Amino acid sequence: MDRAQQRSPWGWVPTLYFNQGIPYFVVMALSTAMYKDLGISNTEMAFYTGWLYLPWVIKPLWSPLIEMFGTKRSWVAILQMVLGVSLAAVAFTLPLSNFFQLSLGVMWLMAFSSATHDIAADGFYMLGLRQKQQAEFVGVRSTFYRAANVACNGGLLFLAGEIIKYHGNPHMAWAITFGVTAAIFLALAIYHFFALPKPAEDAPAAHSAAPMQEFFSTFAAFFRKDGIVVILLFLLLFRLGESQLLKMVVPFLKDPLEKGGLGLSTADVGIAYGTIGIIGLILGGLVGGWLIGRFGLKRCLWPFAIAIHIPDLIFVYLSQAQPQNFAWISACLAVEQFGYGLGFTSFMMYMIMVSQGEHKTAHYSICTGFMALGMMIPQMASGAIQEYLGYQHFFIYVCTATIPAFIMTALIKIDPEFGRE
Repeated sequence: MDRAQQRSPWGWVPTLYFNQGIPYFVVMALSTAMYKDLGISNTEMAFYTGWLYLPWVIKPLWSPLIEMFGTKRSWVAILQMVLGVSLAAVAFTLPLSNFFQLSLGVMWLMAFSSATHDIAADGFYMLGLRQKQQAEFVGVRSTFYRAANVACNGGLLFLAGEIIKYHGNPHMAWAITFGVTAAIFLALAIYHFFALPKPAEDAPAAHSAAPMQEFFSTFAAFFRKDGIVVILLFLLLFRLGESQLLKMVVPFLKDPLEKGGLGLSTADVGIAYGTIGIIGLILGGLVGGWLIGRFGLKRCLWPFAIAIHIPDLIFVYLSQAQPQNFAWISACLAVEQFGYGLGFTSFMMYMIMVSQGEHKTAHYSICTGFMALGMMIPQMASGAIQEYLGYQHFFIYVCTATIPAFIMTALIKIDPEFGRE
């Protein structure tokens, strides 16, 4: 019995995916709130932070290199140190006059490192666990990945908001917040250096004297999969509406009533959306993983597709009614996020199913790359669309943008037994 089998997945899967989530949510979500506090417009914020999705889009271009050189474990260890230093570097840029350009530059480094870390960590997950364990822990990994969301958009956002409230300097508040984030991340990186197992299969893939030929053959094998056109369209379109909604939620919650928002403070957003809402998302991920393990992905996909998209109507209501009851707003966000947790768990399990077979690490990375492309382009445009339409009409538009997801859900093929215990 190898060391990966002896070491309990509970000792490393939760913390690995928590650390995987921190730089992603910093780049794609926490930065949204930060730039909003620092006076950047919705259009600029959405466009430039949307561009930060690019490393996740193109990461399949170098994913075969992760298989060909070094172990997944060593890649994880090195990249986590780079990410920790990058988080600290952001803190140093924020007090400067040209903070926007400098912080974006550091976040580009963080984004590329995080995308590469995703390749290694996801490959390590599939090597360190048997297929049955992969299905059992898909909800756990999703839960702790989203726990990083709570830490970033709940705890860290609340921290920044409280510092702003007492000192009135958002640049100093966000610099302190990023310093705290770097310390937490580096502490877990050191833990992983010792705690991650060493599965026997975690070795550089055997390759011939023509590594570039193997590099391209890995991609060719993916695009020869049965039904590849439908697979790609599903990956690109399933989150078309949700991607735009996600980018505009924090600006909507923070903008004043006269601009169509709900007028919440930064700290309030950290509680309502970043904590209560994300707890709903985590519960959705746990329930989703358990249901897929019991009934299989095929039986769960349609209910979960409905669960992720129909609750978008909640934002239509919030933008029309503009309620001021904090508990009610928090409850609405929790319901919407619970549905998102269900739907995203099924989406993630579908990508695992598609990537099964030879080159599973690279093929899973290709799947997530197309998913990221389906997120990046809509998000880049979402700020300009929102400022043109206003929040009320923007959320109606988001709901219509979910229609392609239902069409593609009807077209994909699922192994009836996949994911079932």
